[in-house]
Amino acid sequence: MSSSNWLTLQKPDRQAKQRLFCFPYAGGAAFIYRDWSKNLPPSIEVCPVQLPGRGSRMREPFFRRIEPLVEAAAIALLPYLDRPFAFFGHSMGALISFELARLLRREHKLHVSKLFLSGRGAPHLPDREPTTYNLPEPEFIAELQRLKGTPQEVLAHPELMDLMSPILRADFEICQTYEYVPEPPLECPITAFGGLQDEEVSHRQLDAWREHTNSLFSLRMFPGDHFFLHASAPVLHRMIAQELWDVT
Repeated sequence: MSSSNWLTLQKPDRQAKQRLFCFPYAGGAAFIYRDWSKNLPPSIEVCPVQLPGRGSRMREPFFRRIEPLVEAAAIALLPYLDRPFAFFGHSMGALISFELARLLRREHKLHVSKLFLSGRGAPHLPDREPTTYNLPEPEFIAELQRLKGTPQEVLAHPELMDLMSPILRADFEICQTYEYVPEPPLECPITAFGGLQDEEVSHRQLDAWREHTNSLFSLRMFPGDHFFLHASAPVLHRMIAQELWDVT
């Protein structure tokens, strides 16, 4: 898979001082970060990551396990890691960001400058959530309604669900089959973001990310549920810009 498949960039900005790679939540695509470059300084090149099976890569097979996903992502993104780089990931994207940072350190001796991990508890905590990716379709749709991440008009539209359900099931399978393997903490600063009304991820689960860095850790909470990153986008962007400025 070529690098161009993974990134929605027309061409790399050689003037940028650092790159921010953004990984989507389950069922999401690169377009959820389409406006970020307008709201961050030009010195930060926003690089939305397009996973297989969605958007321009709709015909490509899904990943269903995180290990081959991050291995493929590492190979594809290596040409773009020629300057300081940071990762932002929400929910599933946070897990991908974390495991990709560890793989790059382990296999390529490359170190992310900053990790922004949003809407996901620390990976070493036990996962007590039931498995849902293999539920019968009516029960699966009921679970999506409970999570409130899929628009009601999509859930009520059989043709749209025929497109979305396989993507969501594959992404849920990535998350629900994940098994944490201990490694030394990362050397980069980590900032965790969470929603004050998020019923899926608690303050305690977010705060536990501090165990995965030997550097600075901070936790920022925003008004909103699990998808606070959309409603709180202006404040979130300002925080990210300030923190990336601090590590340049």
